[in-house]
Amino acid sequence: MDASNSSTATRHHRPYFTPRDLDYLIDKKSLRGAQEDKTRHQACSFLEALGGRVGFPRKTIATAQSLYHRFHLFFPRKEFHFYDVALASAYVSTKMHDTLKKPQELLSVSYALRYPEMVPKSRGPVGDVDLDTTVESDRQRILVIERLILETICFNFTSKMAFPYVIKIGRAVGADKKLTKLAWRVAVDTHRTLVPLQYTPVTIALSSLYTAACLVTLSPNHPTDVLENATKVRTLLGQHGDWERKFQAHVEDLDLIAHTVLDLLITATQLPSTNTSPSTPSSPHSNHHSSPRGGIAEALPYNADQLTQLKIALRELEHESRERTNHLETLDDITGIGKNESSVRYLFAPPGLAQPV
Repeated sequence: MDASNSSTATRHHRPYFTPRDLDYLIDKKSLRGAQEDKTRHQACSFLEALGGRVGFPRKTIATAQSLYHRFHLFFPRKEFHFYDVALASAYVSTKMHDTLKKPQELLSVSYALRYPEMVPKSRGPVGDVDLDTTVESDRQRILVIERLILETICFNFTSKMAFPYVIKIGRAVGADKKLTKLAWRVAVDTHRTLVPLQYTPVTIALSSLYTAACLVTLSPNHPTDVLENATKVRTLLGQHGDWERKFQAHVEDLDLIAHTVLDLLITATQLPSTNTSPSTPSSPHSNHHSSPRGGIAEALPYNADQLTQLKIALRELEHESRERTNHLETLDDITGIGKNESSVRYLFAPPGLAQPV
């Protein structure tokens, strides 16, 4: 954050962080450890269930998950309950994608998910629990966190997703429909991780196709044409080529994202109760606005041994990590978020790309 004087400051929006930047922020907020990972997965699963119950499109759910991750780069997890942050993230996401729901509506559905024993006594087609004045404090808490989330994104409501690129790039690299569908589900799962905070949607789409192709080749039970198509895509995206220039991406990044997704899937096989979405009885299946099927982590067709063997195989072929420009010297401006100690001017562009006027 650049201070032009004692009472006015400028804060730049950072759409992406390098791995080193993330390590710095994670260590600063003490976000490492099994319990932190468990809480993050629980929050993502809760958002999946909430979105499915309300009927949010996939882009709203995915953005909410990314907002949740971003929030805790700026604020320690121990100071907030993950339900509150998840609901506030969902609320901001609905504004970003014009799928707006009032905080009271989100709270109502969340109570039905958190306290299913109340569902038989509830009102409404999705089993939402009737609210009264006793939950006004919950609503106010969500609105407070909403403001903090808006500060973390510098009030930038622009959000691009990888899902459309999965389909377009899938056609461009010759992926068949089955592989593209699996890649779409892999892209869904990337939002359970910090990947969307590090890479562009195009890079995530490419890595989703690459990871999906690797997963398909795990099983010899697929038809020959499916295996051949997956092998072709895996070979193409697993090495340097013209596709890097065409899509402005790097094979080294695809390697890193693939390993992150595989780590997530391995964790899901070991702790399914904390990594898969909770059951949501009375979900509105007939609603044409309902989210499409979720990620692989919700119904794993692979076991931990298969996934571990795949990781080992990829390690033997992976490329050396590329150097990315870090911004460690400018990351300390996050300490001012939420303090309201001075007037702040928010800029959508990262530092160096825009100057205040």
